[in-house]
Amino acid sequence: MADQQRQAEASPDEDASASIDAAFVAVLEHAPPRAAAFIVTLYGDVAAPRGGELWMGNVIDACSERGISETLVRTAVSRLAAAGQLVGERVGRRSHYRLTPAARAEFAAAAAILFSSAAPPKHWLLVRPREGMGEEELRRAGWAALGGGLFVASERPDIRAPSGLLMRCETIASIDDLPAFAAERWPLGEHDAAYRGFIARFAPLELTLAQGAGLSGGRALALRLALVHEFRAVVLRDPRLPAAALPADWPGREARALFANLYRRLSGSADAHIGRHFVSAEGALPAETPETRRRLDALG
Repeated sequence: MADQQRQAEASPDEDASASIDAAFVAVLEHAPPRAAAFIVTLYGDVAAPRGGELWMGNVIDACSERGISETLVRTAVSRLAAAGQLVGERVGRRSHYRLTPAARAEFAAAAAILFSSAAPPKHWLLVRPREGMGEEELRRAGWAALGGGLFVASERPDIRAPSGLLMRCETIASIDDLPAFAAERWPLGEHDAAYRGFIARFAPLELTLAQGAGLSGGRALALRLALVHEFRAVVLRDPRLPAAALPADWPGREARALFANLYRRLSGSADAHIGRHFVSAEGALPAETPETRRRLDALG
């Protein structure tokens, strides 16, 4: 009876706190991500727009929020360094790791996809490869086999094309047949399911934040990293076809809008937390930079 009375007398602030606690747990309760993949997300979201370098202690703490142990973090960082993505530097008793130039270029390309307000492509590319990329690599890059050594992809700014005969084409008739054609050539069902899974995981958080629930800076950053990690995994695999080639209920549009809204909502507190707690060899990282502002502006 007393418990029921206390629940009935709970203040709006207590209700909001309980709501955000539940939303936080719901987003982060999934199994921890792979250490190397999550560190890539951390560097892409936090370090890349602020000079590309982080103190190892910050990396360990951020990964700990996702249940990744210090041992796994150190092993993953060593492997990323061996792979040419990170370079280590010791300053006193502290280790710092920064992105290599090649990794920075790769991260910039991924950021251009994540933080894009560009309209979907309208045209297509055909290629008959001469050498270089194998068929599996072409498929991962968004190309689909047509037979006779030809491959087709949407004309995206980021598309990787092999050397060989490359042609630009457009649909001029029977445009209603495009969705069936696309479904035959690309595993759109897999991408559809991935987008819907992303929406199911993060839509409740959007609702909670829309109701005015507050977040600490540390929680805001943890949630934003989870958001970026999951959306990155989905959108970078998407062939991003012209809208006319997709089903009317394609969830990619809703997922991108959800990502943009949540990223904007979380960024004020998350970026302030970064400015207070994250450091490089040169000192505290800035809360904001021209690049962080550009990313937010690109989301609309």
